[in-house]
Amino acid sequence: MVLGPADADGLGKRLVEVALLKGDFLLSSGRRSNYYFDKYLFETQPDLLRDVAAQLLRILPEGTDLLAGPEIGAIPLVTAMGLESGTPFMIVRKEPKPYGTGRHFEGRIAPGQHVVLVEDVVTTGTQALNSARLLLDFGVKLDLCLCVLDREESGADSFAELGMELRPLFTSTSLGLNR
Repeated sequence: MVLGPADADGLGKRLVEVALLKGDFLLSSGRRSNYYFDKYLFETQPDLLRDVAAQLLRILPEGTDLLAGPEIGAIPLVTAMGLESGTPFMIVRKEPKPYGTGRHFEGRIAPGQHVVLVEDVVTTGTQALNSARLLLDFGVKLDLCLCVLDREESGADSFAELGMELRPLFTSTSLGLNR
């Protein structure tokens, strides 16, 4: 099920109602914020996860061979997108496990594939950028990161420095969120 453009505004409102927390929060970037967009509050709700995945698929470029999700937050997103579209996906580990295969990548991946990175919430983009560097070093074609929310705190600039576009479904501004 792909939502129409008018439904995107309704989706943003639903996400804010479910996932926006107010208070004093320390972000993974080390910055403090008066709000926290808790990805797990929407990623664990099947109806919201399905609708977010459908909207992400609307902005997924044609010719994408593989979706890549950094552990752990993006795993539900790439799973839902893969189930909806039939596009294969893989998981990028922060660190390889010291046992088993000991790989950074879980799933099938080959150099030269056109990969799109998927992330949930981007502040500075550090976690997703680390994954992007691993993928680029492996030899895939990677020029895009899709995300649910760009907090507009330098993440897009960091991706641009790596030659990538950050394409969010929503920004802090579009959702009316304040820092």
